[in-house]
Amino acid sequence: MSDEEHQFEAKGDAGASKTYPQQAGTIRKNGYIVIKGRPCKVVEVSTSKTGKHGHAKCHFVGIDIFNGKKLEDIVPSSHNCDVPHVNRTDYQLIDISEDGFVSLLTENGNTKDDLRLPTDDNLLTQIQDGFAEGKDLVVSVMSAMGEEQINAIKDIGPKT
Repeated sequence: MSDEEHQFEAKGDAGASKTYPQQAGTIRKNGYIVIKGRPCKVVEVSTSKTGKHGHAKCHFVGIDIFNGKKLEDIVPSSHNCDVPHVNRTDYQLIDISEDGFVSLLTENGNTKDDLRLPTDDNLLTQIQDGFAEGKDLVVSVMSAMGEEQINAIKDIGPKT
């Protein structure tokens, strides 16, 4: 055996996959799918039967969950597609910095300071106005494939 010590970098996610395979024929509307490397919410699915010796094909139309772009893909229904692990977590808003980052309170009492304000103007003004009025706001953060973004806001009343 060798006497040298091995150093391992802690990654935090233990090498967990960002996606999992699922047969194309079993993916339904309102599910999630990876199209062109982007996590998408499926808004339309249609299947077509093909001629002799062909495969039935699934036509997916999806909306990117982070930038709202419409993407399409056609996959044989018997083949596997990548499906992203999508998580939604609620955090309490503590502060908004001048450079566009938010400070959030996690459930275990730590702060999370690595998220930007959302690019959606309607959501952005809701957050900024609510924070300026001193309301207690809870933001919903969606994460998939190593990306995170604020996608919803809840008002839980004035600060006490």
